[in-house]
Amino acid sequence: MFNKKRFIVTPAVVTGLLVAGTSAFAGDSTMLQSGDFVGYSFWLISMALAASTIFFLMESLRIGGKWATSLTVSALVTFIAAFHYFYMREVWVATGDTPTDFRYIDWLLTVPLLMIEFYLILAAITKVSGGIFWRLLIGTLVMLIPGYMGEAGYLNVTVGFAIGMLGWAYILYEIFFGEASKVAATEAPPAVQKAYTLMKWTVTVGWAIYPIGYFLGYLAGGTDVGTLNIVYNLADVLNKIAFGLFIWYAANEATAAKE
Repeated sequence: MFNKKRFIVTPAVVTGLLVAGTSAFAGDSTMLQSGDFVGYSFWLISMALAASTIFFLMESLRIGGKWATSLTVSALVTFIAAFHYFYMREVWVATGDTPTDFRYIDWLLTVPLLMIEFYLILAAITKVSGGIFWRLLIGTLVMLIPGYMGEAGYLNVTVGFAIGMLGWAYILYEIFFGEASKVAATEAPPAVQKAYTLMKWTVTVGWAIYPIGYFLGYLAGGTDVGTLNIVYNLADVLNKIAFGLFIWYAANEATAAKE
């Protein structure tokens, strides 16, 4: 039988684990050079992602109920991204090049989780079809895998770009006009509808930065890697941290309305 006295998950335990992990990576890091604004952006975003992870985990414990899963997934997204950012900073400092492989490993893990959030916030307020979950998950894989194959040289860059854009278009159709959109419009309370709207526009506007970067880097003759990395890094503030805050807002408002 499980002895609760031996292992208790509390906000203090979660915070301690995150701080320990963060310190380990920070302690081993190569020193940033003065004026390396790209390196600074990697460091700042990694810290923001780590702080967001603690916030989402603690709020998932506070709010609980059906919203706990959504907030925990938000924490997973920022946790995974934070650790990838420590590695990506190392690549940048050591080579001055774009850490493409690490970005795609990050996206292959976090983007499906972000898409699943649409299903989870709707499941928190009503019964929804599992088809929404699977369509959004498959759409993200169609978007990401060919894109990576194109950038890594396993597939023609134009073909990879075209297939990836089709996957993104499929996702946009589902969240704007598909079953998920209809459930949000008819079943969700105002706070969840507002969060859903902000989330779908994040996927539209925020995610547009990535195919634009792909196009400029591989199909339009190339672009400055420093500027591109700063833009990508700042985009993650919207696409990961703010995305999670939209979910937190819906959870907080929906829970308060029942009290």
